[in-house]
Amino acid sequence: MTPQNAEVVVVGAGPVGLAVAVGLRLHGHDVVVVDRQAEGTNTSRACVIHPRTLEVLEELGVTKRLVDLGLELEAFSIRAGDQKLIPVGFKDLPTAYPFVTMIPQPVTEQVLLERLLELGGSVLRPYAATGLTQTAEGAVVTLDSGDEITARYVVAADGMHSTVRELAGLRMPGNTLELSLSLVDVRVAGGLPIDEVGLYFAPAGMLVVAPLPDGSFRLVAEVHDAPEHPDVAFAQGLLSDRGRRTSDPKVTEVVWGSRFRIHERVADKYRAGRVLLAGDAAHTHSPAGGQGMNLGLRDAVTLADAVSKALGGDESGLDSYATKSREEAVRVIGLAHRLTRLANVPRPVRPVRNAVLSLIGRTSKTQTGLAKQLAGFPER
Repeated sequence: MTPQNAEVVVVGAGPVGLAVAVGLRLHGHDVVVVDRQAEGTNTSRACVIHPRTLEVLEELGVTKRLVDLGLELEAFSIRAGDQKLIPVGFKDLPTAYPFVTMIPQPVTEQVLLERLLELGGSVLRPYAATGLTQTAEGAVVTLDSGDEITARYVVAADGMHSTVRELAGLRMPGNTLELSLSLVDVRVAGGLPIDEVGLYFAPAGMLVVAPLPDGSFRLVAEVHDAPEHPDVAFAQGLLSDRGRRTSDPKVTEVVWGSRFRIHERVADKYRAGRVLLAGDAAHTHSPAGGQGMNLGLRDAVTLADAVSKALGGDESGLDSYATKSREEAVRVIGLAHRLTRLANVPRPVRPVRNAVLSLIGRTSKTQTGLAKQLAGFPER
């Protein structure tokens, strides 16, 4: 039965919505989470958690579980075939988590959901938010079932095409890049390193190769007119044309695949009265550097703390969240944009790009600076 009242309604039960709900439950608040899907996602899209995000998630009590289930990697490299242009190491970073954790999004969601259930929370499915009205004291969310839930605050964590954001009158302007990306999870017979994430700059275009905990590999490539359902031959072509030259990995299976275009957008404002935005409802950008879900999870923990204080009568944290989290999103979008543009310079310029990167990539300043940017603490 759908409750009629709650302190907070969270719309969207992806990683960000679940993290907000966990944070609020830890503060002792009554939270209702609704999601339009009948069950959680079973596709892996986001697959990396960075050091700063692991630090922030300690507050939710899920970091150890995520690290235990994930694959710890200390190295990231920008490459051109067998040549390492810029080696990036995380092991010397000033953090208790000097590594990236490779972990598929469904696993991250499951860990957060289990934590929410431990704290007495739940997710109502499948319900879509179709209406929203606000008063000075709160907001009313109307569901597609016709039910209404009255709450003091509403968190929109319902993705890039957020219904709640639109109902609240908030805009998310930006650009859609003329880049088609193919995302493929594959199994291979040898030939790929299992101890690093590789970003390959090849004449044919960009390729990311990242190992996953179950022994499969994530491939992400910029491809003109990417196929909706990539097959083994397509994935093999990506590795053969863009990857290492001295190894000979053979793709044996496509586990999952998808395609998408890159959007670079950030909401004008993260708050409209009693409505707060988080995650992809607030910002979306290139997957370069694996920053998207990480930024959203950090949003979630900060927002949960701010909403808890607001429920106690102090709303100053909401405006601080709206300002500072947006500033962080602009920084991250800039980083992802630069990496994407660098990977997709015109073909005649690519040899020059590689030569310049090889030169500057030898300096520890470049390597450490990029490591800190990717890890999530550029000023530390």
